[in-house]
Amino acid sequence: MSHHQPSFTLGVEEEYLLVDRETLDLVTAPDSFMADCVAELEDQVSPEFLQCQIEVGTRVCRTVAEAGADLARLRSAIARIAQQHGLAPLAVSCHPFADWHKQHFTDKQRYRELERDLGGVARRALICGMHVHVGIDDDETRIDLMAQFPCFLPHLLALSASSPYWKGDDTGLKAYRPTVFDNLPRTGLPPSFSSWSEYQRSVQIIIDSGLIEDATKIWWDLRPSARFPTLESRICDVSPRLDDALSIVALTQSIMRMLWRLKLSNQRWRIYDRFLVGENRWRAQRYGVSNGMIDLAKGEVIVFADLLEEIIEMVREDAEALGCWTEVQATRLIVTNGTSADRQRSTYTTAIAAGASTSEAHREVVTSLIAEFTEGLDGHTGASGGQSGILATAPQ
Repeated sequence: MSHHQPSFTLGVEEEYLLVDRETLDLVTAPDSFMADCVAELEDQVSPEFLQCQIEVGTRVCRTVAEAGADLARLRSAIARIAQQHGLAPLAVSCHPFADWHKQHFTDKQRYRELERDLGGVARRALICGMHVHVGIDDDETRIDLMAQFPCFLPHLLALSASSPYWKGDDTGLKAYRPTVFDNLPRTGLPPSFSSWSEYQRSVQIIIDSGLIEDATKIWWDLRPSARFPTLESRICDVSPRLDDALSIVALTQSIMRMLWRLKLSNQRWRIYDRFLVGENRWRAQRYGVSNGMIDLAKGEVIVFADLLEEIIEMVREDAEALGCWTEVQATRLIVTNGTSADRQRSTYTTAIAAGASTSEAHREVVTSLIAEFTEGLDGHTGASGGQSGILATAPQ
């Protein structure tokens, strides 16, 4: 087993929804909006499956602070360009009241093929997520960590929960997005492979049979990236507030390093059955951070705050080594203050109590999400080396 230390570099992708500033409903973005975004952000921005979506990705970043600076710059540019087109971006996993039947596809070959292959479940996929890539260049290390990491996926999902509403209904879940995504094939918790070659063989069978052209069509909650030497966590809802997103990114990166560090002393995390991890994944979807999860070692349900405290303590050495200890500790604030799903419900309830109609209350939720998209961005301008001036010149 290689003792070579992985780089643990970061790449973060966020998907956003686009709404009309007047109606606050989802809108098909005009081509000119995308063209303006690409002119400024080049290959860091791309169209998504539906025309009311847009995706951004950071450059390869050494630290969470660097990723934060890059995301702040990207969010700031998207918000500014959107405003010029009468639009506003939302960093949220489901729009509170939009109807997926009314959305249109992005006319790219990849998306036409997806619609052909997946039928109705693709058209329903009106959801956005956050993907966190962690640089682990050794193939065997990557596949080994992929087997151990799933235990922590439910905790990350719980912290990120931002999708309580679907088509104007309160779903009763804090994270409804995974239930929509799980309708697609090759999704959910990843299988466990004992080696890189075993993983490659399995994937190759599906490719050789002509069902998918490459591994980018595998959408597990955690996967080896098909394009980069990274392990990619895909379980999280997208976070309206950048600071929340970064604390989740920091925790993800730190857990990966902690698992690698265990390997150095010939230890490893126990690999629990997918059935058990799946139970916690469901609890994360249903309750977010507001109800306990099973402590799989103890075999009992433990308050989420206590479980998080254990993880924070466990990764302290790694977070300090990676320079993200402050951000890791900030995950506690999500538990204390509630997730985005909790804030959305609270905004809705307050509006109804003040005499708003259902549709007015939903619009209040969207308005709050627009505000949160740019909240605190100027606190992240200094960490990205040569890019620090870009935000300063952007109109506020």
